[in-house]
Amino acid sequence: MKPVIALVGRPNVGKSTLFNRLTKTREALVADQPGLTRDRKYGVAQINDHSVILVDTGGLSGDFDGIDGLMAEQTLQAVNEADLVLFLVDARDGLVAEDDNIVRRLRQLSKNVVLLLNKIDGINSDIVLTEFYELGLGEPVSISSAHGKGINVLSEVVVEHLPELSEDAEEEEDDDSIKIAIVGRPNVGKSTLVNRMLGEDRVVVYDMPGTTRDSIKIPYEREGTNYTLIDTAGVRRRGKVSEVVEKFSVIKTLQSIAEAHVVIMMLDASQEISEQDMHLLGYIIDAGRALVVAVNKWDGLESHQRDTIKKEIDRRLPFINFADLHFISALHGTNVGHLYESVDLAFTSATKKFSTSDLTRLLENALDAHQPPTVKGRRIKLRYAHQGGQNPPVIIIHGNQTAAVPRSYKRYLINTFHKVLNLRGTPLKVEFKTGDNPFKGRRNKLTPRQERSKKRLKKHVQRKNK
Repeated sequence: MKPVIALVGRPNVGKSTLFNRLTKTREALVADQPGLTRDRKYGVAQINDHSVILVDTGGLSGDFDGIDGLMAEQTLQAVNEADLVLFLVDARDGLVAEDDNIVRRLRQLSKNVVLLLNKIDGINSDIVLTEFYELGLGEPVSISSAHGKGINVLSEVVVEHLPELSEDAEEEEDDDSIKIAIVGRPNVGKSTLVNRMLGEDRVVVYDMPGTTRDSIKIPYEREGTNYTLIDTAGVRRRGKVSEVVEKFSVIKTLQSIAEAHVVIMMLDASQEISEQDMHLLGYIIDAGRALVVAVNKWDGLESHQRDTIKKEIDRRLPFINFADLHFISALHGTNVGHLYESVDLAFTSATKKFSTSDLTRLLENALDAHQPPTVKGRRIKLRYAHQGGQNPPVIIIHGNQTAAVPRSYKRYLINTFHKVLNLRGTPLKVEFKTGDNPFKGRRNKLTPRQERSKKRLKKHVQRKNK
């Protein structure tokens, strides 16, 4: 399972800014106004070579029983879920009473805490950090989340505090089964689908949202292929997540997505596509997981209702056009069997291997069809491509001025590779690297033979002059 890191601190100390920098997104609202983050926000971050789930929390005032009690409850729940807590303080404000109150509560929870001294740009951090030793959290890490200063040091400190993989986790990594996570809003029919796919009642099904409180893993074999089904707790809009046990299940769901090879995202045909559906799909894609979409409760709908739903999916979900779409009834089994075809195809596409020569030839054809734009009068040159990873497939393209490749041209290359490589059910990532010109500085450089001739000529001239 991916480690969970929670960002905690007073309002306006820079938690959301750090969240955006580490996740390389702009998901968290950022402005110079305290209290913008009212609830928890989840994202995936790469800390050196470690992939983690990052949780941005609402600001703590230090008053856990007052008007901000509900927000404090959300934040403390995030702390309970976390393997590591990054406690941010404001270097410009200095140590304040609220910081001390928050630390006392963190100690009661017995959590691993790293103290971050934020907003150090423009001040002498060595002088400021002295007073923060009083908190008893060890040496503070000085950073500027807005400008990226100290982030590399922070990454090293975080890795030191990350929990080691357990023996069970290592055994799971050696498992050769295709792991399928079934996710969606509460009461969409996930457990019913699990039972239908297994052909037996293995998961408790009850017509009440939130019956599944944890992720349940079920290994089995079907037609000679090993699978592991992961039935996850429903993910609902965070404002409606009230019970402590249900809040914990959200993290389990996100971890299950990260652990899976293929995710079956379930939508409810009887309800409109919600923002929570959109966020969950975005998380699946950001995690690079192969995807199959199942629209459940299809039986019994009128033809005009079905047409409306299909149009709504086309309008609101164009970013998942790589995924197979199935209209099913988990209760009656309609079209459920076809899910396996899409799961197998998505897994095969996500784990394909490609030769450098094939990818480079494909790149050259794409360049011939549509050249990249010029930057300051110079044409962007893309030289060759090779595979950089699987699940999802990663293609690395080398050239010059690659940092200037516009987003529209990146999208063109992704679509071209996706189509020509016949990838179904998996996102594709394209990365660019600018390499030094191998001929740079060699214009006047002599070959070894020329160097020897030059030395002989020099000796001959010296003897002649004598």
